[in-house]
Amino acid sequence: MANCTADAKPRIDVAIPCYQYGRFLRECVESVLSQDVDGIRVLVIDNASTDDSVEVAQQLALEDKRVELIVNRTNIGPTANYNKGIEWATAEYFTLLDADDMLAPGCLQRALPVLDANPEVGFAYGFEALQLPDGSVRRPAGETDRAPWQIITGWRFIQDACRMPRNFVGAPTVVRRTAVQKRAGAYRAELPYSDDLEMWLRLAAYGGVASTGRVQGIRRVHAQQHSTAFRSAMARDFREREKAFVSFFAHEGHALPEAKPLLAKARRGLGAHAYWSAISHLCRGHLHDAGELLAFCLRRRPTTALLPPFGWLLRMDRPMHRIVDVAREMLRRLRTPLRNAATPTHDPYQ
Repeated sequence: MANCTADAKPRIDVAIPCYQYGRFLRECVESVLSQDVDGIRVLVIDNASTDDSVEVAQQLALEDKRVELIVNRTNIGPTANYNKGIEWATAEYFTLLDADDMLAPGCLQRALPVLDANPEVGFAYGFEALQLPDGSVRRPAGETDRAPWQIITGWRFIQDACRMPRNFVGAPTVVRRTAVQKRAGAYRAELPYSDDLEMWLRLAAYGGVASTGRVQGIRRVHAQQHSTAFRSAMARDFREREKAFVSFFAHEGHALPEAKPLLAKARRGLGAHAYWSAISHLCRGHLHDAGELLAFCLRRRPTTALLPPFGWLLRMDRPMHRIVDVAREMLRRLRTPLRNAATPTHDPYQ
């Protein structure tokens, strides 16, 4: 197995913030240590957990000298804990991996060579698989083992993100050039639910972006996820994404060409997305969510009161599949009573 000796400079630093995830921590750390690359260093940063997280991390450190541990005496919040990882990193490359997630097998073997060969690239990412509560893994549509790396400029990445304002980069898949991460700086505490989206924009302001259609990370789905409650409030998702774009263009993106038009484009895109999400919720009988989403849409895109934003449908992944999904739900609902408006549901327009 590849390793990092005490005298060798680490090639990649992986920070693993942890809070109450002792039951997931070993699998997370081992997904990093099993990567067949030289120079791995792992730091577990425990945020005053009261479960067995510290004991698990201590045992991992005893088993492998590449693992280090920091224990916060008090809980400093997730953002400050992430930022400790950024401060610690000194290797050429850096990854921030939540303790309930995992690197996919071969992730670093694929990402590091493309970063080595393209020094202008600030970060690399790939597809994200989901590990469901029953242990099964849901792999993304369109994944292929032979997907090549695609490299675009950071400017192009920012333009694409404003045109389609969704967080399409899975955090467990991202490998960053440490120098670019240091330049982009720390996560912002005022964006607890959209800090990743804003960080990708910030990194892209300082370097190019490499992406692949291969699975590079695995996100574990479970009830205790930080984002679970957030995702159940659909209008909040849109508001938080908007905050990420506003923050970026108020700071690092302020001096970019066409900054104001790009922010306006992102807001219009969020409005269009909210419109079709509202239609989806309306078809499912979730009147409260539909009303909030339509209100959000009309404030950002008043013209939708007269003309639906059909252009958004063309930008979606598998738009006809999603339209058919909603149509089937409408037909099914014609035969059944309305559900409780508060019942959570899958939204095909998300």
